[in-house]
Amino acid sequence: MFFRIVSESFTRKPRRKVLTAVALTLGMAVATATLEVALDVGDRLAREFRSLGANLLVTPASDTLPLEIGGVDYRPVDAGAYLPADDLGKLKTIFWRNNVMGFAPFLDVPVTIAPTGAHEKTREEMIGTWYSHSVTVPDGSTFTTGISATDPWWRVDGRWFSDAAEEGVAGVALAQGLNLHPGSKVNIDAGGRSHTLTITGIVSTGGREDNSILAPLEIAQDLAGRPGEYRRLLVSALTKPADSFSERDPATMTPVEYDRWYCSPYISSISHQIQQQLPGVEVRAIRQVAEGEGRILTRVSGLMWIVTIAALFAAALAVGATSATTVLERRSEIGLMKALGASRRAVGAFFVTEQLFLALVGGVLGYALGIILARAVGVGIFGVAPALRWILLPIVLVLAAVVALLGSLLPLGRASRVDPAPVLRGD
Repeated sequence: MFFRIVSESFTRKPRRKVLTAVALTLGMAVATATLEVALDVGDRLAREFRSLGANLLVTPASDTLPLEIGGVDYRPVDAGAYLPADDLGKLKTIFWRNNVMGFAPFLDVPVTIAPTGAHEKTREEMIGTWYSHSVTVPDGSTFTTGISATDPWWRVDGRWFSDAAEEGVAGVALAQGLNLHPGSKVNIDAGGRSHTLTITGIVSTGGREDNSILAPLEIAQDLAGRPGEYRRLLVSALTKPADSFSERDPATMTPVEYDRWYCSPYISSISHQIQQQLPGVEVRAIRQVAEGEGRILTRVSGLMWIVTIAALFAAALAVGATSATTVLERRSEIGLMKALGASRRAVGAFFVTEQLFLALVGGVLGYALGIILARAVGVGIFGVAPALRWILLPIVLVLAAVVALLGSLLPLGRASRVDPAPVLRGD
């Protein structure tokens, strides 16, 4: 009898039910789309940010005080501490190894640069690094990294050097001063050691690289007399925005707090793990990059949650309006049920069952429509559709049920208080 009464309420007066289902469908569609994008936007934006440069700087912990003027290190090549390049494969063994998108070691060497066949020469910095270098990981696998991974936005007229060749890339300002172009040859001299490099491209970064020559790390190591060593390392890692918990000192944390911090991809926890794998280093976040990313990610995520809450609130208002109208239209039916002995709980159960059924229909349809909206938004913004997350379906169904019940809470209370006597008299 109970389910017969509920089913007949849908067949006799379907218009209000359809309006309620449509309101729930639209609300759940917007909620599904924003939740899909919100869960995906952090990783997507983080990957986009990683194309703008590294966010971690690794240097020797015992390095001497640097002497830099205008971004150029004027220390003698044998001053300061160095780190072994053979240990860099260990970066892919940390807990958050899959978040390490790339890294590039650097060794700066003051050199004399002279174009072959020309009389002019200049003393500038040569920056030794990797462009696309294969690193052996302790587990036997290989990982290809270099500035192709940490700084893909650098513009090159020509091509990058090969890490195994006597080649180099000239900064745009240096190339203009020495009239260099792709195909030019230059003699590089540093304290009696020399190499002849073929210029394969002209690079423009807007930084100190514009006045330098970039060459394979092995050439810089030979010129500096530091085989297998480097002075600084840039690491590009996917991280989550920093919060007050991430800034705490790990030494003051309880074991539970430490595990939570260590297992979260904070820039501080990844830095800590790098220091554990590379003893004798100091890892610092590049604050301008990290803080800018954190602010943008926090604001975008906050905007998504605001849109989700607004959509759910609007759906609840629509459900409340249609439920109130339904209760007014069915006052005589409610009065008759009470006159025949139905309790307040039984009357409320009828309406709750109707709302839950509508929530199920609206939730399923809203989830399907929301997936389509999320794919359209993802392709429009990032060029890639967000991953399909089936775990959101039960969440959306629960949200639909909560919205339907909260929206109809006041009308249901009014229905349970209907007095059958005046209703049946027509008052």
